[in-house]
This record gives sequence, structure tokens and C-alpha cells, in this order.
Amino acid sequence: MPWSWRYENVEGQPVGGPQETFSSQADAESWIGQEWRALAEQGVAGVVLLEDDRVDYRMSLLPAE
Repeated sequence: MPWSWRYENVEGQPVGGPQETFSSQADAESWIGQEWRALAEQGVAGVVLLEDDRVDYRMSLLPAE
């Protein structure tokens, strides 16, 4: 089952981003660990990890307040 990221703005609405797919959750998490700063600079406020169409979890890319 492929893993992928969905990208969201501050309102939680989907926004464009790289359409990468990964063979494992670990690969997807490693990739986001390297790319999150660049995504945040492009206006991505949060990401959602998907396994096929199932939401595994959501994560904010915004700094803690």
C-alpha cells in the first residue's frame, strides 16, 4: 500500500505540493523530515499522512506558539 502526503493551508484546505509516493511509512516520514522547511516557506501549514486513502495522522508545519 503506497504512502503519500496531502498538503494543507492554515484553514485546513488542500494546497498543491510534490506528488511523491512511498513504499513505507518510514520512507514518507524521512522525506517530510527533509522537506518540511521548504514546504512551509511555500505556504504549506500542515500535512496529512495517507496510506492509500486512509488518514494516518495530521501534522502542523507551523512553529509552536
